[in-house]
Amino acid sequence: MKKLVLPLLLNLLLLVSVVNAQSFKPKQLREATIDQLHNAMQSGKLTAEQLVQLYLDRIDAYDKQGPFLNSIIMVNPKALAEAHRLDSLYKVTGKFVGPLHGIPVIVKDNYNTFDMPTTNGTLAMKKSIPPNDAFVIQRIREAGAIIIAKSNLAEFATSGNFSVSSILPGYSRNPYDTKRTTAGSSGGTAAAVAADFGTIGLGTDTGSSIRGPSSHQSLVGFRPTLGLVSRSGIAPLAMTNDTGGPICRTVEDAVRVLDVIAGYDKADTVTRRSEGKIPQSYRQFLDKDGLKGARIGVFRQLCTTKNSDPQVYALFNKALDELRAAGAIVVDSVRVPELDTISKSADTIPQLRRDFNIYLANLGPNAPHKSLTSIIKSRQFHPSIEKTLLDSDKDTLAPEAHKGWAKNMALRERLRKLLLRAMDSTGVDVLVYPSFSYPPRLIGDLNTPSGTNNNALSPPTGFPAFTVPMGFTYDNLPAGLQFFGRPFSEPTLVKLCYAYEQATHHRMPPANTPVLPKKKRKVAHT
Repeated sequence: MKKLVLPLLLNLLLLVSVVNAQSFKPKQLREATIDQLHNAMQSGKLTAEQLVQLYLDRIDAYDKQGPFLNSIIMVNPKALAEAHRLDSLYKVTGKFVGPLHGIPVIVKDNYNTFDMPTTNGTLAMKKSIPPNDAFVIQRIREAGAIIIAKSNLAEFATSGNFSVSSILPGYSRNPYDTKRTTAGSSGGTAAAVAADFGTIGLGTDTGSSIRGPSSHQSLVGFRPTLGLVSRSGIAPLAMTNDTGGPICRTVEDAVRVLDVIAGYDKADTVTRRSEGKIPQSYRQFLDKDGLKGARIGVFRQLCTTKNSDPQVYALFNKALDELRAAGAIVVDSVRVPELDTISKSADTIPQLRRDFNIYLANLGPNAPHKSLTSIIKSRQFHPSIEKTLLDSDKDTLAPEAHKGWAKNMALRERLRKLLLRAMDSTGVDVLVYPSFSYPPRLIGDLNTPSGTNNNALSPPTGFPAFTVPMGFTYDNLPAGLQFFGRPFSEPTLVKLCYAYEQATHHRMPPANTPVLPKKKRKVAHT
């Protein structure tokens, strides 16, 4: 009799779990935050497995059919199994394994994952399965996150204008207007997060590639201080600028990701700069009244009537009014007269050959290619990057051996000092400007100004810059407001960005990827 009772009780418990999980409706998934999903899990209304399946349904419906966003390179075939494992642990212990327990994440496909290929968007690396996770991937897995998919990117992360690669046919498309670009290079991540293919996303930023796609998809994007987040295990473009960071729908979710990924990594020596500068949690700075008394410097050099779309310019001025209404003191404007001269004086010195060959060497003996030269000889890459690859590989000098290297480093230091002097002399906490001064371009249009302001200040200085939604232009095309801060001033940026977000709530989900009808399915396991 006892042998019969135990299986019956187990089946009953599983049935109850299924019923509860099914009480979480697809409409509740839209724009769901980490906190909301965790509350649903704790109340028995949702399991991680059900959550993953809901997102998989959306990927199936909208990525390669329907609006055809073309944002996903590969769905993780083990995502449901990992969700089931986490559910089982939660049933036994009653505790989450970490702050991202059961949360599906969209990962840009230049982050190494030991159990999935990491292609960097190039067909030549289609079968490259790294021996180890990137440091950041290791951190999010330990926190309980589930990699639901690897996302498309501009191949080799070379372009901030669009996301196209040889690993997928066609461009990634903007869910707000599928005729328009997602920006690059993390455009696949941003499109997927905006369309609710996952809860959170990871991108990388060399010149524009977290903040650009975030702005074009009405998202929050954090480019942290260089040295706050490890780059080890991320395919490089230029290590003087490269960093990883979160792409999310809310500031709070981005902060929760930053809490997990920030920190020292012995494999990336630049992260030593962060020691002693990371708070116990960045969440303590989520203050909806954080703009009261804050001094906001307007950096109008990046947004004038001559270099901006009229509607973006109007949105920016409206954003300044919104900052004032939330209690900020707006200092209009702060200038660095030498900015243009510094930008034009820098030499172009490719770093890809040296940095990427080091990356390939760390992939071990099973790497499909051992050098950039080998990839070029394979011809398995998108034609749009051929010149970049050839020019990079032809330059066999180490970057530091170039005559212009010392000059470039001196110009960077000069820009850092000038920006800090301008901010200190005006007493401002941050500088603000539009992330783009033009709306998203039509796919294939390289003539209309892109309007990117993302590469002007943050990459050459290594200072942090966050973008948050500031509204929509024309036919519901998103625009972003960028907050630029001093090195390791992430607490200040978090406070001000969160307060602005909470005062305005500009983000709206794209109409092209609506709520799916509820499906009937069984998710019970024996």
